Amino acid sequence: MNESKLASLLAITLTPPAVTRRYNREGDLLVTCGKDKTVNLWWTEDGQRAGTFNGHTGAVWTSDISYDSTRLITGGADSAVILWDMNTGEEQHHFRFQEPCRAVKFSVGEAFAAVSSDPFMQAVSAVRILPIAADPAEQGEEAVQTLRGPRGRIARVEWTDQNRTLITASEDGFVRRWDVETGKELAAEHVHEKNIQDLQMSVDGTHFITASVDCSSKLVDTQTLAVLKTYQSNVPVNSAALSPVYDHVILGGGQDASQVTTTSSRAGRFESRFFHKVFQEEFGNVRGHFGPINAVSFSPDGTGFASGGEEGYVRLHKFDADYFTTKFF
Repeated sequence: MNESKLASLLAITLTPPAVTRRYNREGDLLVTCGKDKTVNLWWTEDGQRAGTFNGHTGAVWTSDISYDSTRLITGGADSAVILWDMNTGEEQHHFRFQEPCRAVKFSVGEAFAAVSSDPFMQAVSAVRILPIAADPAEQGEEAVQTLRGPRGRIARVEWTDQNRTLITASEDGFVRRWDVETGKELAAEHVHEKNIQDLQMSVDGTHFITASVDCSSKLVDTQTLAVLKTYQSNVPVNSAALSPVYDHVILGGGQDASQVTTTSSRAGRFESRFFHKVFQEEFGNVRGHFGPINAVSFSPDGTGFASGGEEGYVRLHKFDADYFTTKFF
């Protein structure tokens, strides 16, 4: 595949660097967060803004959308985790902590949310399990479980095994499995030499993909934490995603802009790079960003993908017909 077989549909201007993006289950809505206090909701069909969520007072690092697209949860550097009504944009509950929040994730069924917090002052990094009430008026503050142990920030957290276990990825290069009921660490594997920036699950939950500033991405078994495949880059990888329909992988990253000596986006490898999941070979790329790519994700139906960059653009891409008919290997 070459670049002509992928078409950029449109670009959304955020101004602050784009940190995360999250599709809803149907793929018609996209939530974006940046290094400011604003959370935006967009229609993916035409890139029009559907709404804005105002309530954070610092950078918003993370978000997740409920299965039925009625609720949104966000967390940020202001030590706040906010539960939102996606229809009205109003706050349903405002959790306040002492440490910055790095990652949030609803459990299956949305009865709980896992929230990771950064090490701060004397506090170590942790993951809190918060019960989420169906009625916002009955929402409490207390966590039912707290997981502690990793050194440094916990970049991502994912539920597995029908909410019985959690997977975390940390800046110490480890991925870990946790027992939610007991709070105990079940397993840990050192899969990267440097910070893990991203972790995204496969559709069936049997494996996940990581992204690291050690210039690699790993495909990892959810149960054993064994590394199944490695996708090698020559620049730091900030985000990686798995196609829901094909054996394709997207990597996004790039050399830090301060270290790039030319103005060419090619010089810093500010591009979305496509690899075959099984053969580990790169077969295409899509350019357009003018700074490191911080986030990539496939649309839920696999017909396109979104990328968010340090320069403040979120790009929505729609695959051309050739993408679905070409055999790359």
